Amino acid sequence: MTKLIPEGPERAWLDVDLGALVRNARRFQDLSRVPLLPMVKANAYGLGAAAVVRALESVEPWGYGVATAPEGAELRAQGVTRPVVVFTPLVPSAAATDAMRSHALRPVIGDPPALQAWTASGGGPFHVEIDTGMSRSGFRWHDSAALSSLRTQLFARTDWEGVFTHFHSAESDRASTIEQLVRFRAVLDGFDQQPALVHVANSAAAELPSHTGMDLARPGIFLYGGVAGALEPEPVAKLCTRVVALRRLRPGDTVSYGAEAEVEAETTIATLAIGYADGVPRALGGTGLVELGTAVVPIVGRVTMDMLMVDVADTPVGIGDQATLFGGLVSLDQQAELAGTISYELLTRVTPRVERIYRDP
Repeated sequence: MTKLIPEGPERAWLDVDLGALVRNARRFQDLSRVPLLPMVKANAYGLGAAAVVRALESVEPWGYGVATAPEGAELRAQGVTRPVVVFTPLVPSAAATDAMRSHALRPVIGDPPALQAWTASGGGPFHVEIDTGMSRSGFRWHDSAALSSLRTQLFARTDWEGVFTHFHSAESDRASTIEQLVRFRAVLDGFDQQPALVHVANSAAAELPSHTGMDLARPGIFLYGGVAGALEPEPVAKLCTRVVALRRLRPGDTVSYGAEAEVEAETTIATLAIGYADGVPRALGGTGLVELGTAVVPIVGRVTMDMLMVDVADTPVGIGDQATLFGGLVSLDQQAELAGTISYELLTRVTPRVERIYRDP
């Protein structure tokens, strides 16, 4: 009797548990003890910003964080009315300020020319970034000339809404994180006034002393199921696919491009309908693991554009069976480590042709 392929996606999909997402957000909020400014940049780390924001509304966040003005515009198009902060520093140009203003977005100011440009365009709520050691963007904590200019420009402004810094090693180096916090506080102490919102806590900083959360906390990867320092979240996303071919190999038979993989004993190779064009790193060839049924099996040979192969040995497998690359028996962080990367990259590289399927909270 012919076995029917299970109902559902025929190829590859990302199963997103919005209930787990919300529970992760509530846990982070309980730890930080302040309202949240969830980071939903990069299409909510690849999970789908529209669905993620709808789910996060239940925790009543202060607002949302994005990386670009177009990302902020997409949130506005979806009906988001809460504040949206664009964390890529504002470029001092008319086009940049117009993009912010046309969608009521909050810019991040990282140097005096940007603040001058924002003021000249009419001003409005903005956040100032202080660079305390990340060396990526913002006013350097020890740059007395730039900070002096900043203090002068900020004097008596009513639209200066927030100030923040970003920790570079909150997940691994508590001492350096405390040092960054000390630098940040020293800069704040030099201002004649402070804005309503001071924020520093990213995902890995949630378990630092509660006072570091200040007025807002900025969870990112933890919301989406990635480990953040000592914090273990609930899994949120499962990258799934189906078995589309099976073949029995003899000792010495080769697998995939370059014939680099050669089986040593008789075995069964299952072909899965997912590849690097779907976001699976080629680095997982020969190193990655896949959940198939109740077993965890290895990826064999190179990952190809649309498919990859796994050695199932004598595990009972059928055409149409579901395989899970991460989010189940193989965790997101475990697979990322096998690929030589991090959970952030593994999530954000899942391409649009992989269907997103949402489970409501």
